[in-house]
Amino acid sequence: MSTLTVPQPVPPVADDCEQLRKAFAGWGTNEKLIISILGHRNAAQRKLIRQTYAETYGEDLLKALDRELTNDFERLVVLWSLDPAERDAYLANEATKRWTSSNQVLMEIACTRSPQQLLMARQAYHARYKKSLEEDVAHHTTGDFRKLLVPLVSSYHYDGDEVNMTLAKAEAKILHEKISEKAYGIS
Repeated sequence: MSTLTVPQPVPPVADDCEQLRKAFAGWGTNEKLIISILGHRNAAQRKLIRQTYAETYGEDLLKALDRELTNDFERLVVLWSLDPAERDAYLANEATKRWTSSNQVLMEIACTRSPQQLLMARQAYHARYKKSLEEDVAHHTTGDFRKLLVPLVSSYHYDGDEVNMTLAKAEAKILHEKISEKAYGIS
């Protein structure tokens, strides 16, 4: 596996924006130049590039990438350019649109993100799509999966190191009984 490194010193953001603009100019797109810039910057630097590009050229960098690139490469570069919360929001929206029984993206976001990361993803979802993640999940899922997933994406869960083992064992016992009885209703 290869590793991309951020150059030291990092070129000025304005230079990166100018180079990206040049990559879009003329016939065709200079994909190698796009990779050499965005691939060698961390998430915070890419976010600053997006902001500066919008201020300098009056256009969202993501829209320029969307216009210039195609297919999987476009999707990869766009996802790469988003900050983590925006990426989760984007992927969650895609998952609600193309729901299949094997799609686990929403479950992964709901279960693996810290409470703060999940809150930021919900805020990014609202900012980008002008609706709530919770409502879209409720609208696009059904049955037992909805009963499980809606509370997961809606709640703020404990993220500390201390665990009340008595409470954890009692809740595990209740969960085991409900699963054994196939009584999945949320009470």
